[in-house]
Amino acid sequence: MEPALIGTRLASAAITPLLKQLLVREGSGAALTDRPVRLSGLVSFRGEQRTLTEKDVRRLARTLVARAVEGPGERPFPPDETEAVSGALARTLLALGDLDMDDVQAVRHGHRELARRLRTATAARRGAEGLSADSTVFLDSITEWACLHVLQFFTQRSSFVARTLVEQSRTQAELLAKLDELILRSPRADGRDVAFERRYLSYVAKKHGSLTIYGIDLHNSPDAWPLDLAYLSLEAAAPTETGPVRATASAEPHPERWAGPDTAIPADEALARQDRVLLRGVAGSGKTTLVQWLAVSAAGQDPDERMAYLRDRVPFVLPLRTLTRHGERMPAPDRFLAAAGCPLTPPDGWADRVLSTGRGLVLVDGIDEVPEPERERTRRWLRDLLATYDAGNRWLVTSRPSAVRDDWLSPDGFTELALSPMRRTEVTSFVRRWHRAAGPDAGSYEQPLLDALRTGQDLARLATNPLMCGLICALHRDRRGYLPRGRKALYEAALSMLLDRRDRERDMGTPSGVDLAEAPQIQLVQRLAYWLTLNGRTEMDRSRAESLVLGAIPAVPEAAAADDPRAVFTHLLHRSGLLREPSPGAVDFVHRTFQDYLAAKAIVDEWHIGLLTRHAADDQWEDVIRMAVAHARPRECAELLRELLGAADAATDRSTQLRILVVAAAAMEQATEISPEIRGALLSRTADVIPPRTSEEARELASAGPLVLDLLPGPDEVSDAVTARMTVIAASHIASHAAIPFLAAYASHPSLLVRSQLVWAWDRYDTRQYAAEVVAAVDPEGLQFTIRNAEQAEALIALGGRGWIHFSGDLPEDLISRTVGTCAPTMIRVSGNRSLTDLGCLRGARELAYLEVDRCTALTDLSIPGGGAVEELALDNVQLGLAEAVPAAGRLRLELRSRGRSLHQVPRLFPEITEVVVDHRLRRNFLADLSPLHALEGLRTVRVLGDRDRFSGVDGFAPEVQVALDESR
Repeated sequence: MEPALIGTRLASAAITPLLKQLLVREGSGAALTDRPVRLSGLVSFRGEQRTLTEKDVRRLARTLVARAVEGPGERPFPPDETEAVSGALARTLLALGDLDMDDVQAVRHGHRELARRLRTATAARRGAEGLSADSTVFLDSITEWACLHVLQFFTQRSSFVARTLVEQSRTQAELLAKLDELILRSPRADGRDVAFERRYLSYVAKKHGSLTIYGIDLHNSPDAWPLDLAYLSLEAAAPTETGPVRATASAEPHPERWAGPDTAIPADEALARQDRVLLRGVAGSGKTTLVQWLAVSAAGQDPDERMAYLRDRVPFVLPLRTLTRHGERMPAPDRFLAAAGCPLTPPDGWADRVLSTGRGLVLVDGIDEVPEPERERTRRWLRDLLATYDAGNRWLVTSRPSAVRDDWLSPDGFTELALSPMRRTEVTSFVRRWHRAAGPDAGSYEQPLLDALRTGQDLARLATNPLMCGLICALHRDRRGYLPRGRKALYEAALSMLLDRRDRERDMGTPSGVDLAEAPQIQLVQRLAYWLTLNGRTEMDRSRAESLVLGAIPAVPEAAAADDPRAVFTHLLHRSGLLREPSPGAVDFVHRTFQDYLAAKAIVDEWHIGLLTRHAADDQWEDVIRMAVAHARPRECAELLRELLGAADAATDRSTQLRILVVAAAAMEQATEISPEIRGALLSRTADVIPPRTSEEARELASAGPLVLDLLPGPDEVSDAVTARMTVIAASHIASHAAIPFLAAYASHPSLLVRSQLVWAWDRYDTRQYAAEVVAAVDPEGLQFTIRNAEQAEALIALGGRGWIHFSGDLPEDLISRTVGTCAPTMIRVSGNRSLTDLGCLRGARELAYLEVDRCTALTDLSIPGGGAVEELALDNVQLGLAEAVPAAGRLRLELRSRGRSLHQVPRLFPEITEVVVDHRLRRNFLADLSPLHALEGLRTVRVLGDRDRFSGVDGFAPEVQVALDESR
């Protein structure tokens, strides 16, 4: 029954006096107090002016109900529920005296909001009465109708208008003060700023909106791929790389805190969690592509829902290779665009205004591409920017893993993450996308390559990042399904494809007027690679590049025969496929890996072995040294490895010694021939720094490849859990199936952290083999088992399931449902599923005690399937604007990550909750309001995680509510 229909049955002339009894008679004057009278002081059944008793209110409620059901037509609810409805209405009206608001606020909110708050205040009792649906609808309608009359009474009071004017004056004064402060802090942007930003964002979207895909430019296929189609979201994890496990040893018994860092997250969502991130990744791992994606997402009008946190951000893409090309000073904000090669000229002070108001997205790409002596200067520049523009902006800095030490930016509030190697599922996705982009002619090569990647261990070890995957796809198609073995052979084949066969197979003739074979082109281009590497650069002036090539041409007969030497340089720049002009007047290699490969060849050709040993511990030279060993003849290879051993012996600290030995051991795998004496000496020296002491050392060792497995200790040879864990981390980062038996030996280790690392590494190996040999043998107590694809789900079902299952990514509902129904887990986590709209797929979780929902942006219904209730519910980055209340969960954990994540929906959704944990430690630029939680009648414990000054409403809880504030980080 709608309020309007109730109004036709309850004549105002007869009922108004009844409802008016609920309010005290007003006194004289305008009631100009410092604080308006609360509703509790205006009702007639409380306080000193009490004229009604609770019994009178109940009688009034019975009268209202009786009058409302009189008249012709069907009764709005069953007759046997009349007394229950009257009692519920009485309790609702009595709740007027408990609301923490005044009459001005009540009128401002309206009668429906007043009715909602009254219903919330009595929700617990109402649920216990078991009213039918018809009675509930009637009760809601008559409550709204009564509230409409109550608010009408407020507006007729003589003091209301005066008080409203006072309230408006006070509000306007506060608003003016806040506006004045905002104007002082945020200089007003004029129309020029708005117009320029529109042009600039359009430029960013076009500039960074495509990727070069190596190899698909053959046979008239396009050589650029739209970024929104090409981009593959990779994962990033904290450097320790430990998977999530229950903190069973903690005084906190709930699984909200895990031993070790959180699970890996999509790298493009890292800045949604932290304002400042230092992201490490090996060459070709996708760091620059990620920077492009973030910039384009911020510049787009309608970004992907996952990337909505970047809406209204202004991106500044700062490639350090370009900014430091001449060794000049790092640019101030007003020169950001010019230094990065943007042709647009912003209004004076525009960049300063953007950053001062906290709207900037600063993307600093390639710390490793700054010469090592200049990196400290780069850090000072970055610190100056942070000190000047601290509030609100988001900062991403990228680097190769070992370019800077682990705590390089930690004092400045940066969180360190590392791009994870591509998992098998991600490799499969990349291969499928590549072949779709390459056109219909490439379709027949897709499945054979996927089969080769699944069965060929050597090939799978190479396909761990987007660059190598792209090269493998291109070569596989180019060579009609044949692939060379080994990294050096792959690069040689790639160079042949780019330098010699590309134009010929496209029937391009000689568009530059120069026809050079592969060998002379390599001789000339490697001079550029040598100069760049020797000078610690990845980009040079075009004039310098041209002079280097012209100076080398006389020694290359085929090039010297050309009529115009400058045309040779133009041919190399525009037709070789190896060089590019990233900005006017600049030249670099299409990827750093090609530079390293060709620089190594030049060094071996000239046998400048001293250069290699002097830079043995320099991260910029790591791949150069590996490739130099691959290029060297057996006698040269032995000499080079002996020199590296000598450099390791001369090192004065363990970290430098370890780095040189690992580089030498990894390089040894590239050698075509090596004497047993050299091999034995190198392995013996490497064994001196095993087992690793830290996770960083563990990953360093793993980069040396499978030979490390023979040196790592087994579980019977280690005496403590820390050493065992570091050993397992090292082994689990070795991309070879030979690591599986080694890891399986640790499956029965008592340490929870050791076992968690074993489970975490599942994605790096063949799903079924690893499940059978490792996952099946691991004690599951306290472990979270992550499922990312159907193959893992089937493997876990075959094992009989596990107690805690994490469904990660856009898994289909039927897969989740089948897994839950078969495995019957008691703890479930669902994360990153952008297609899930409700939790019906969890219906089979009959014994579910803990549920966590994380980053499921399409979820609109959090009700537990089957009407059940969990003991604990954790929500992270989930929309709370839901239509239905959720059955009781004794404990609710909420993580606030953005300004829009408020707590106002919590009392409506979870009216029976008894304990709430609010985690607000990840963001620093907005205030979290706890006052909505005051309305929870059954609430007994509130745990607040984060600095006190980042919360309001902490002191407004009822006396029986225990509030614990934890400011630790």
